[in-house]
Amino acid sequence: MPRRTRAAGLSFLCAAMAFPLAACTSDHSDTRQAPPPRRSPSPSVATATAAPNTARPFVLKPPELDADETLAGRKEMTSGNAGIAYSKGRKGDALIVAVSCRGEGKIKVVVRSAHVSFAQPCVADKNSTNYNQVDLTGADRNGVASVEAPSAVRWSLTIGHGAPVQEGSPEKS
Repeated sequence: MPRRTRAAGLSFLCAAMAFPLAACTSDHSDTRQAPPPRRSPSPSVATATAAPNTARPFVLKPPELDADETLAGRKEMTSGNAGIAYSKGRKGDALIVAVSCRGEGKIKVVVRSAHVSFAQPCVADKNSTNYNQVDLTGADRNGVASVEAPSAVRWSLTIGHGAPVQEGSPEKS
């Protein structure tokens, strides 16, 4: 029987709770109610806000090699110092080191196995690309190109192998 008493008590409680709700919703003509909000048929005026910056940050892609050159190593856009390993080429091939950079400063590239180093100035708002071809002994071995760059400079690098440029041959225009 305790369950019936509890169920009857809950029924009474629910009925008691429903009555005040109904009493609260009855119409009182003597009390002043706020009119319901009006909707205008015309579209609302939107306030102007500044659009978020949707400009994509620049992407500095590694330089591309010519069709007759073989990729040996590549570093996507980065900043600061890094070392890039590259694979060996065929005997007699030249080593190609191509660097792109952007940002105020200068980067230095060192290829110890080929006994080569060079510096490249970089400009703040312009991509600078420099292709270097080295026809020295050691280009047919594996190696590492080391890049020293300030953190404000973004750079990418491609290393490849290809036929050496013949002395006295006219350059392509």
